[in-house]
Amino acid sequence: MSDPAPDAATPDPDLLIEFDSVNLRRDGRNLVGPIDWRVELDERWVIIGPNGAGKTSLMRMAAAEVYPTSGTANLLGEPRHKAVAQDLSSRIGVCSAALAARVPADELVTDLVVSAGYSVLGRWREQYDGVDIARAVDMLESMGAEHLANRRYGTLSEGERKRVMISRALMTDPELMLLDEPAAGLDLGGREELVARLSTLALDPDAPAIVLVTHHVEEIPPGFTHAMLLKEGEVVTQGLLTDVLTAESLSETFSQRIVLERSGKRYFARRAARPGRRRLQS
Repeated sequence: MSDPAPDAATPDPDLLIEFDSVNLRRDGRNLVGPIDWRVELDERWVIIGPNGAGKTSLMRMAAAEVYPTSGTANLLGEPRHKAVAQDLSSRIGVCSAALAARVPADELVTDLVVSAGYSVLGRWREQYDGVDIARAVDMLESMGAEHLANRRYGTLSEGERKRVMISRALMTDPELMLLDEPAAGLDLGGREELVARLSTLALDPDAPAIVLVTHHVEEIPPGFTHAMLLKEGEVVTQGLLTDVLTAESLSETFSQRIVLERSGKRYFARRAARPGRRRLQS
C-alpha cells in the first residue's frame, strides 16, 4: 500500500513564512485572508493598511499565536499544525503592544530582556549566567538603550519602552522579527530615533528577516525591501517596496486620494487637496 498523500507540499526551508490561501475567521467574520505570502531569509517587509485591515491578525498568525482557520501555513520551514508554539517562540522575536502591556511596571530592564532567552515574561527565580547578562546589555546597546539597563520598566518613556522591547525581541538571536506598530505613540523625535535604529538593523546582513506593521509610510526605515498593503483583510498588492508603494496603491488602500513623495530613502504621504479648494492666505 502506498503512503497517504501529505496534507500539503513539503515546506521550503528557505522560507520563514509560507502562507497559501490562509484565512483567519472569528465569530463568522473574516479578519484576514485569503492570503498567499512568502518571506525569505534576507527580506525586510512592511505591512501597511488602515485600522481594521487585518494587520495584527496577520502578525499573530506569523508569530504562531493563533492558527489560521483555513489554508496552509508553514513557519520557519515547519508546518504550523505540527510546530509547537513554545519551540518557535525562541526563533521568532516579537514586539507588540499586547506583549508590552503584560510587562510588570517594577521589572528591571535587564531582567526583561534576558528573560526572553527562556521564553518567559517577568523574572522570578530563574538564574542567568554572565553570558546571558552580557548579551542582554549588547542588545540594549544595539538599540541605544544600554543606559536603561538598571531602570524599572514603569519609569521609562514610550520611546524608551519601544527600544527595550525590540532589544528583548533580539535577545534569542531570532530568525524572524515581527514588529507590530513599534512607532505608535511616539513623538517626532522618538519616531525618528526609532526609525534610524531600525534602519541600521535592516541594513545589517546578519540581522534576522523583519516584518514591520505601520499605518504611516513615514515610519518605513531605509533598508526595507518589500511591502504588503492590506484593506479589509485582503491584499491590495504586495512585492518589492519600490514597485508596490505608489500613490495609486495607497489611494486604493486608504479609500482616498493620496499623494506620495520620496526624499532620499524616506517616504511621505498626505491626502490630496480637493479640486477647486482654495488655500488659506496667511
